[in-house]
Parts: sequence; structure tokens; C-alpha cells
Amino acid sequence: MVAGVALGVAGVMGLHRVIPNSPGRVGSLVESFLPWGGGVVVLLFVVALVRRSGVALVALLLPVGVWVQGFGGLLLPGAGAESGARELVVVQHNVSDENPDPAGTARALLVAGGDLVALEEVVTPALAVYEDVLRGDYPHHVVHGTVGLWSKYPIREDQLVDIRPQGFEAGWSRGLRAVVATPYGDVAAYVAHLPSVRVGARGLASSSRDESARMLGDLIRREEEQAVILMGDLNSTVDDRGLEPLTSQLNVAERGFAFSYPAALPVARIDQVLARSGRVSHMRTLPATDSDHLPVAARVTLDPLPPSGRPAP
Repeated sequence: MVAGVALGVAGVMGLHRVIPNSPGRVGSLVESFLPWGGGVVVLLFVVALVRRSGVALVALLLPVGVWVQGFGGLLLPGAGAESGARELVVVQHNVSDENPDPAGTARALLVAGGDLVALEEVVTPALAVYEDVLRGDYPHHVVHGTVGLWSKYPIREDQLVDIRPQGFEAGWSRGLRAVVATPYGDVAAYVAHLPSVRVGARGLASSSRDESARMLGDLIRREEEQAVILMGDLNSTVDDRGLEPLTSQLNVAERGFAFSYPAALPVARIDQVLARSGRVSHMRTLPATDSDHLPVAARVTLDPLPPSGRPAP
């Protein structure tokens, strides 16, 4: 029995894309918790030892191999910055629109020393608090709707981006684009907060999030700046096919699980940093604030410029 379950777990982890998404978006639901397949393998290993089942232990080699292939790299420690690396430190945090201590949250984020700080669920009067506390380290910032970007470097242009799914009220505004003049060239920085999902008797309710992800993916596909960094609460993990419009064209974190939600007992990383013309070399969580999300910090290493000084196509 243990051997059969082990083969089944290996199949789910390795062939999750063939799991149908209808009804109830079962495929997306499974993909949201794929890393925890490793926990199931550990439990099966304990059972196999107790039963002294050699067959089960051999069978467990398959799911172990699948898990290591898919997630083992995330366990490796992040390397230090390379000499001359074109690296930016990015901080991402859904600060919660019910945060009782926005000043304390802002001060906690300063400790990470990010070059860019992206915030979601920024509402009044908390916005004025974030602006006041972050102003000294981040003289440049833009806010559109409930999302904002704070930067150490000048922001050349900014605009609201429309990622509002059909049927959402007109005041729903959760996306922005800014062009940041970094020491390594201009970078198109996107901040987004995709619609929430719910898990119920009918499965995963994620159609609005998926629609918003498709809209954002279309915008990024048409982005003229070569270097792109997307920061946001995407309400999904990078394994979820619902984010494929984004993960198919942007690089995801190479190191670090950085589970960010819920803050009290994090089981998934739904706060993301993705990049084009650059690697997200490492992600980590930061100490908890008064939000229901943990903040995350990422190192983004931008691709080198060619001799012409323009990003490579």
C-alpha cells in the first residue's frame, strides 16, 4: 500500500499539468501546494521504516527524485552578490488594509535595505504614514489605487495599469507601471495585486484572478523596456497554471521557498517577485509585521548590457 501511495504522489508532483482544471479548478488547487508533496513523502518514509518494507523504501525513491528535481534547488543557500553584478534588492509586502501599525510596518521594511519597495492594500490614512516613514530612504514613489512603489532611484514615468476583471466595480484599482532609472539602466517595474481566491465546496474559485493574470501578462508582453520586474501579491504560487501568462515569460525565484501566507502559519508563497532580462537569484521572508502576509525580499540580478549600452533583444 505504501509503495502504491508513493507512486501516486510521484505522479501528482511530476504530472500535475495533466490534472484537469474542471470542475472546481482542481489542477490549480493541487499546484498551489505542490512543495508539500515532500511532507507526504517524509510521512511515507516513516511508515515504510516502521513496517520494514523494502519494497516501499525502493518505491519512495521515485517521489523523492521528482521532488528534488522540482524543488530541491530552492533549498540551496543563496550565493552572495558577485563582483560587478547588476543587482537590485526588491522588497514586496501586502501591508493589509486593516494594519493597526503602518508606521511600525514601514520601519520594519526599511531594515531590509531594498532598492525598490512594492506595497499592496495601501489605503488612507495609512498612505500618509508610509510616505512619511519611507521618505528619507526612498525619495521617489508613486501610488495608483491601492498599490505603490517606493524607489531609491528616480522614477521617469508612471501610470495606472488596468487589470480589472469583468464585472468588478470601476473603483477597483490594483496595478501600476513605473520606469525606474536604476544605475544599470531603465527598468519597467510593475506592482500588482491580483484578485483573491477562495477554497470552498466547489473547489478553487480563481476565475477572476486568472483573468487578471492574463490581462497583466498581455501588458508585460507588449512592454517596450527589456528589463522588467514584477512585484506583487499574485494570490497564487508560481506552480499554479493560473499564473502561466506571467511565469511563461518571466523568471521565478531560483533559491528560497519564502512562504509568505498566512503570516501566522505560512504554507505558500503568494507574494512574488518575477523578472525579465534578469534572474531572481534568491528570495527570503522578512520578520512579521501587523499584516496577514509576511514581507519578502528578493535579489534580482539584471542581465549585462551589450557594448551598445542597450539591453540585448
